[in-house]
Amino acid sequence: MNRIAPIFALLVLCSAGGTAGERAQIIVAADGSGMFRTIQDALNSIPRNNASPVIILIKKGTYHEKVFIERSFITLVGEDRDSTRIVYAELRENWTKSHNWSDWGSGVVNIDSLSTDIVLANLTIHNNYGSLYHTAAHQFAIRGNGTRVMILYCNVMADGNDTVSLWNRANGLYYHANCYFEGHVDYVCPRGWCYITDSKFYGHNLSASIWHDGRFDRDQKFVIRYSSFDGVPNFPLGRHHRDAQIYLLDCIFSRTMADRPIYLPVSPNAEVWKWGTRHYFYNCHREGGDYDWFADNLSEADGSPKAEQISAQWTFAGRWDPEGTMPSVLPFVSQPAPRSGSYKIPRENLMVNWVPSRNVSTSLVHFSKNGNPEFVANQKEHIFKVGALEPKTTYYWRIDEIVNQDTVKGPLWHFTTK
Repeated sequence: MNRIAPIFALLVLCSAGGTAGERAQIIVAADGSGMFRTIQDALNSIPRNNASPVIILIKKGTYHEKVFIERSFITLVGEDRDSTRIVYAELRENWTKSHNWSDWGSGVVNIDSLSTDIVLANLTIHNNYGSLYHTAAHQFAIRGNGTRVMILYCNVMADGNDTVSLWNRANGLYYHANCYFEGHVDYVCPRGWCYITDSKFYGHNLSASIWHDGRFDRDQKFVIRYSSFDGVPNFPLGRHHRDAQIYLLDCIFSRTMADRPIYLPVSPNAEVWKWGTRHYFYNCHREGGDYDWFADNLSEADGSPKAEQISAQWTFAGRWDPEGTMPSVLPFVSQPAPRSGSYKIPRENLMVNWVPSRNVSTSLVHFSKNGNPEFVANQKEHIFKVGALEPKTTYYWRIDEIVNQDTVKGPLWHFTTK
């Protein structure tokens, strides 16, 4: 193993074993060109009492390893979403039988119960036990009890049930954006509070795609927005064995989704919902025609929230503002606000903002009413005041970045005013 100085002695700008100007404290490369060959060796180099953000950049390659995150303030970010792959075959039953029935370690990526402020970004995590051994039983891709966990721009897949299982029942706070989730029964199944946006879901089962456990606090909720669901013919949307509160807004369901509301399963461990049926929808549509059970009904939720109120910060009720505090860990500019495609945006004193890429030195702001926005500012800040705007007008904007003296063109975003 290539040993390096303790993490607290590392510079923020890596040079040894990496690219000059790379803002990552540790670089992992399977071919030996980084500081470590394995992700676990990189994690083990960080002090257990770490209290400062540490970015571990994982270079392209397939890492056949089980990962244990037992520190806080850790980011694992891939060089490329599809080509940086953590792949491991593990069946929950096999693991627990040989580890005194403990789930700790039963996933591909395992997050300790004391860990907080964890980011998984721009990579693929896959538990491939099912395809190797022909079973769809429980096989976690991500399993943990930590809190304030972000999954950003990731593919997370399992060949069985419970793909993403973040299970801190009391105070789990989870935020996922621009991800792809795939699996079998209950393949996205958070406990506590969870907000997912701009993501895609694909289910291989006839039981449920999503599941939630919110029984420890009436306020606990699972919110999914601007996302799409697909799956095998007649896949059901969701179920939960215990009290839960589920919101789906601005979602698209494929024509293969079954006409079956989110339901209480018949199961020995199912509990009567003491707070009743709490499934809320807004502006959701199914290809081929809508079902009555996902008609707009936000007015029935506690407090009768309006769609424009429902955000990540609202979901966590002031406990956490992941979008307002999101670190710059991705290799590209992301998270535009207003969100691209949004509408009814206030016209007066509008400030647009974004999360810059990890290695940016300068942002080049482009903004106008035409689809090829004009250059308007060169700045270090990632917020820009656009001033008064015209009513019912679509505006386009883009953030290009100077990275290592090169100009990197950003994606085109747009919004429409009130």
